[in-house]
Amino acid sequence: MSERITLDPAVCHGKPCVRGLRYPVENILEWLAGGMSMEEILADYEDLEREDILAVLAYAARLAHVKRLEQLAA
Repeated sequence: MSERITLDPAVCHGKPCVRGLRYPVENILEWLAGGMSMEEILADYEDLEREDILAVLAYAARLAHVKRLEQLAA
């Protein structure tokens, strides 16, 4: 995952991206959440690879690991 997901302040304002290609992780997650299949994404963005999308999902899963959530007072 570390070679697939990159952080560079000069690319997409430092957001995590796929291999520095200016595809932010958040965009790929939004495409998947919106119903695009992995095959559709790969067909639309030929410089992406299947392993890139799997790395995006692994990155998101790692970010979702929390011990517990606490609701903030309004």
